[in-house]
Amino acid sequence: MTTFDVLAGTLTGVAGTRPPLVLLHGLTFDRRQWGPLLDELPGRQALALDLPGHGESPQPPDHSRATLAELVHRAVTAAGLDTPVVVGHSAGGVLATAYAARYPAREVFNLDQPLVLGAFGDLLHRVEPVLRGPGWRDVWDRLLGGMGIEALPAGARDLVESCVPRQDQLLGYWDEILRHPNAVVDATSRDELATVLGRGIGYHFVTSDPGPQEWLPPEATITVLPGGHFPHLAHPKELAALLAR
Repeated sequence: MTTFDVLAGTLTGVAGTRPPLVLLHGLTFDRRQWGPLLDELPGRQALALDLPGHGESPQPPDHSRATLAELVHRAVTAAGLDTPVVVGHSAGGVLATAYAARYPAREVFNLDQPLVLGAFGDLLHRVEPVLRGPGWRDVWDRLLGGMGIEALPAGARDLVESCVPRQDQLLGYWDEILRHPNAVVDATSRDELATVLGRGIGYHFVTSDPGPQEWLPPEATITVLPGGHFPHLAHPKELAALLAR
């Protein structure tokens, strides 16, 4: 394990003509989830990080988007990377967007994380008392059960199931949602996305949902990879091809 500023990470590949990748996993997981994708990108310089409070990275001082994005940027700087392509899965997709709204980035790849809350935000507000009590794990297990992990290859499924969630992780990363109405959180996300696009940074949304993504402006691109919430595990070769373009 290497520490980049304060975050644990793995730096692979070598600097070349293509911009480096920064890989941000989803809530409760860790940097090991990027292994299948990196196997399909031999030689491409990539920094896979454990997000603050995950894996071998310490807890952040707070869970605001600005703080989390700053910690990632400090790690990117410590790794000697410049203007990366930022790839974020699930909650990492929100963070990737927040990062590119604040720091130099070439492109953003958001893996299956809509930037509007909708029914998910409504659900968290309904179950907040459970999340803060001893039955919190039931909420996470129900959510995980709807992410399509049963369709993943065995090795990829192990990468998901081997990560043990913690109550403080969920409450920390969902704090913004729990403290504010959906509309307030959505407005922040829309503002960040508009800033990213206004800076000329490409925005790619990869999803298993073939339906309309009305929150995405026309400048963004959409790729549908069926098979659940983990496109980097279900379709690493196809995703690698998108990143290699």
